Amino acid sequence: MKALVYGGPGHRSWTEIPDPTISDPRDAIIRVDAVTICGTDLHILGGDVPEVRTGRVLGHEAVGTVVEVGSGVAGLAPGDRVLASCISACGICRFCREGAYGQCLGGGGWILGHLVDGVQAEYARIPFADLSTYHLPDRVADEAAVLLADILPTSYEVGVRNGKVRPGDTVAIVGAGPIGLAAVVTARLYSPAHIVVIDKAESRLEAAKLFGADVAVLAGTEDALGTVRALTGGLGADVVIEAVGTPQTFELCARLVRAGGHLANVGVHGKPATLHLEDLWIRDVTITTGLVDTYSTPKLLDMLVAGQLDLGHMVTHRFGLEDFMQAYDVFADPARTGALKVVLSR
Repeated sequence: MKALVYGGPGHRSWTEIPDPTISDPRDAIIRVDAVTICGTDLHILGGDVPEVRTGRVLGHEAVGTVVEVGSGVAGLAPGDRVLASCISACGICRFCREGAYGQCLGGGGWILGHLVDGVQAEYARIPFADLSTYHLPDRVADEAAVLLADILPTSYEVGVRNGKVRPGDTVAIVGAGPIGLAAVVTARLYSPAHIVVIDKAESRLEAAKLFGADVAVLAGTEDALGTVRALTGGLGADVVIEAVGTPQTFELCARLVRAGGHLANVGVHGKPATLHLEDLWIRDVTITTGLVDTYSTPKLLDMLVAGQLDLGHMVTHRFGLEDFMQAYDVFADPARTGALKVVLSR
């Protein structure tokens, strides 16, 4: 089969590799029907995730059809159409028993495209398949479902839920890539008074408005702090969500949050950021970090089926699997291409 293989920082190739096989009774093999690229994959290619070894198949977001199951898999059968979650869960360790699947100690957590071969391929092995896949209704399209593999639960759990968004809040979201836009969608579920989105790409700010942001700030040319303070009587944002993963954006978030507010970091950081405790120690600010646990995926899927999540503008570019190299080029340069989420299908 062919797969997108990591060749070290800055290097990737769509190349022939052996087909995956069952290596544990709890494994399943899926035929990948739709797959996407994550900002985390770009961080890997940038050298920000050194645990990823040369030769690894990238990718952790896919919809597929089960073609084979191990002897320990009870809830899946060949022919089932499933969402493959970005998080694998052993279901046995202390963290899994608490619903903190992202911290799994039994061989799960974020392993696809990280510690084991991922899903940017024609076929993929899914560990702990019973607990790491979700059956999909026929009426849910592949490209809508694949957004629930990572970006929707990540933004909802690590951004909106950790940030404790409440009705009437002012929410500032720094970064209008797919994670930031998904944070707009899921923050709206809590009826905030204002959603302010800050980004350096005008095309992404326009997308943020389509998803429900009422204020858009072009980073570098407009005063984000002044805009937020003007909306809040000088207080600052109740909740600030960091959705980029750079020192500059994290430090901006720390300036935007009000006393007693919440700063929820979602971005993947490859470099140290300065925590200005000389300013924050007295301000009762709560800062949270986290890896998604995907405990919310079933509920988000229910909302998608019920029409309560509008994801129609999220996918901007579509490719065949054989066009993976071009898809990466498009996704990596949103200022030029206007790309939000790219989906590759058979």
